[in-house]
Amino acid sequence: MTKKIRVLLVDDHTLFRSGVKSLLQRSDEFEVVDEAGDGLEGIKRARSHKPDVVLLDLHMPGVSGLEAVKVIAEEMPEVRVLMLTVSEDAQDLMDALRAGASGYLLKNIETDALLDALRRAAHGESIVSPQMTAQLIQGVRNPLKAPGPAERDRFSPRERDILTCLALGESNKEIARALELAESTVKIHVQNIFKKLNMSSRVQVALYAAEQGYGQPPKTA
Repeated sequence: MTKKIRVLLVDDHTLFRSGVKSLLQRSDEFEVVDEAGDGLEGIKRARSHKPDVVLLDLHMPGVSGLEAVKVIAEEMPEVRVLMLTVSEDAQDLMDALRAGASGYLLKNIETDALLDALRRAAHGESIVSPQMTAQLIQGVRNPLKAPGPAERDRFSPRERDILTCLALGESNKEIARALELAESTVKIHVQNIFKKLNMSSRVQVALYAAEQGYGQPPKTA
């Protein structure tokens, strides 16, 4: 039997939570382990249940979704957080991804797309609503600076190649193909980069890499 994807719902609108919960309960793939109406309660219940994915609203009274994702990403990096919000603000998008969210979805998302996003998040992928892709690209299009010597020295030559690929949004499989490496080797390098940057999300690392000026396809060794 396939293991169910365990989901925690955090949203201050009870009716919206009930609708999403009902949707997920109709599928054999998902299990709603709990729900919460604010960020603080969401953090507590994430600690208690260690779900696969937290579906988290951005703007809530008290502890916001942005504050909650920071805590969850730092304390429980294995837990994937998908922001589910009405906000189409580019700054909200960038702030959420930098805080550690694995994805950013708009509440007008189609049912099938939401289920697919949950599956992909549970498997470690990063997801941004198509409507927000332009804002994401704009946010990283003009890097703040090219990486200086001190910044580049943090990473081995191979890690710098992989940072370039991450800035281009490539998957581990695509990176392995481009650099002629085993996918397992790429995974190890990516994890090392995560540790050096003290980041828990692939999107965070991709944003960092793009802003630091990585982005030209590397030469194959």
